[in-house]
Amino acid sequence: MNRVVVVGASAAGLAATETLRREGFEGTITLVGDEPYAPYDRPPLSKQLLSREWQPDRLRLRSDEDLSGLDIDLRLDSAATGIDLDAHTVELATGDVLAYDRLVVATGVSPRLLPGSGGHVLRTLDDSLRLRSRLVSGRRLVVVGAGFLGAEVAAAARGLGCEVTLLEPAPVPLAHAVGEAVGSMLAATHVEQGVILRTGIGVDEVVPEGVRLTDGEVVRADEVLVAVGSVPNTDWLEGSGLELADGIVCDEYCSAAPDVYAAGDVARWHNPLFGTSMRVEHRTHAAEQGMAAARNLLRGAEGRPFAPVPYFWSDQYDMRIQAYGYLRGHEEVRVVEGALSERHFIAAYRTGDRLVGVLAVGAAPKALRPWRQAIAKGSPWDEAVAGIPQTTGRRTGEGLFDAAI
Repeated sequence: MNRVVVVGASAAGLAATETLRREGFEGTITLVGDEPYAPYDRPPLSKQLLSREWQPDRLRLRSDEDLSGLDIDLRLDSAATGIDLDAHTVELATGDVLAYDRLVVATGVSPRLLPGSGGHVLRTLDDSLRLRSRLVSGRRLVVVGAGFLGAEVAAAARGLGCEVTLLEPAPVPLAHAVGEAVGSMLAATHVEQGVILRTGIGVDEVVPEGVRLTDGEVVRADEVLVAVGSVPNTDWLEGSGLELADGIVCDEYCSAAPDVYAAGDVARWHNPLFGTSMRVEHRTHAAEQGMAAARNLLRGAEGRPFAPVPYFWSDQYDMRIQAYGYLRGHEEVRVVEGALSERHFIAAYRTGDRLVGVLAVGAAPKALRPWRQAIAKGSPWDEAVAGIPQTTGRRTGEGLFDAAI
């Protein structure tokens, strides 16, 4: 094996590239990216960059010197357009054809769009800078979608003095992911910060005046951000022979086909820790899966299953939200420490008879370590919630609540 092509100059693609070198691979590595920029960090796009705390240079994941030290063939501003599994080649929009012995696909996702024109999306550095240039004090921003991305942008815009309206089709924002009680607490925080939150609202299209709702009402805005989810970047793989179903379908080794691996937001793989197929769109996960795919690419039949405890975080106002595990589809949530009303708590999540996740607001990282370890061990629910000591010594009085999904 002499040639590895990594498609996607992302956190996952960079992690795969660095891991190959760290593990001793001395052959040719070609790293392909469709943006003109060297790999950069995306979470600050909706936080520090948008709020003007950071400038673009701070987002770079590696310096020019670091990238040069990897001795790679870096192809930026060069989108991949097709793959031939039999010939082991990748076609680029530039017309170049890259031969590979092994391939890593880390092409990420693209924002889901609404009909109409004039709205912003937020996925790339250029997206963030474009929106940032428009957010000044007194400007009216409508955010369509109150997921984590929409909520982070709403918080940043309020910090810049904008008037913000947050529109969400679900009755409770993020209830499908974190449960109704936690979702209600997060929603209440935005309202207290002056955000106009309207739930149970459907949006038909972006119009010059703002957005048109499904009932015909026009919500006026100077700027509109569409944050209604994302779609995996797999269009270029249609007809390739790879299995595509909300991402590139992989096994527990991140393998999608002989000599083809996938990592990051675009990969749907079987996580043996939870016994299910999942696709995770979080920064830490992207790097971990990039490293795992690269190692398994090198090890072949001696590869190891990728069975992580996914982690994500979100900064909104003065809240740091952190979560471990796989919270979707949970059957019960229990606040095991602190209180939702204080916005300082730890909540545990159950599916079946097992602890599957934990979410905290205002907790120190060390407070979550025992919970992460219990999730990684597949600990029974009763054992986990009874056996993990509290860090504050304050058992919540809010008790138990169910979150029907």
